[in-house]
Amino acid sequence: MIHLDNYRAIQASLKAYRAQLVAVSKTKPVEAIQQFYDLGHRVFGENRVQELSSKYATLPKDIRWHMIGSLQRNKVKVIAPFIDLIHSVDSFRLLKEINKQAINNDRVINCLLQFHIAEEQTKAGLTLEEAEVMLESDAFGLLKNIAIKGVMGMATFTVNQNQVQQEFAQLKSIFDQLKQGYFSEDSQFEEISMGMSGDYEIALKEGSSLIRVGSKLFGTR
Repeated sequence: MIHLDNYRAIQASLKAYRAQLVAVSKTKPVEAIQQFYDLGHRVFGENRVQELSSKYATLPKDIRWHMIGSLQRNKVKVIAPFIDLIHSVDSFRLLKEINKQAINNDRVINCLLQFHIAEEQTKAGLTLEEAEVMLESDAFGLLKNIAIKGVMGMATFTVNQNQVQQEFAQLKSIFDQLKQGYFSEDSQFEEISMGMSGDYEIALKEGSSLIRVGSKLFGTR
């Protein structure tokens, strides 16, 4: 059962911001995705490569698929031919593999750098220092088939909204520092992926441009 009222309310709330909805369809059937597609929605997020690949094969080809989950290097080749945006680039080794597979498919793959902003150590992500070392390296300059579009982060799973707000503000600060220091001439570096079903309203106020919403649209898993 999809939640059309929630979908319409979220889309209406986005009009006050420069932000876009990524409908997180992981574990949900293609029929539910098709319902949102029929409403005109085109951006869907998945977190498992096999499921993403299967849905890509089945559903309309103008869907813009986002990979939002942890991505193993040996799985990049599966999604490289069609993926629109990879949110979860958390190492230079992964970025190099994405570039390699992009070359093999004669395309440029859009990526976001994932940063660790939460208290939980289980959440993946770069530190600002690690990102700066990577961006300043000669090896990074050789990657011609990737486009860094911005940053992504996940806040701590907590009811403390002040903490969530501070973590989102931290990601916005990281974005601003990278924009000024490394991407000031790059108009493509413009995305901040933060905010999910429980905290997207806070994320929007802190500057999110991509909110990843699943359960409010598709129901609980």
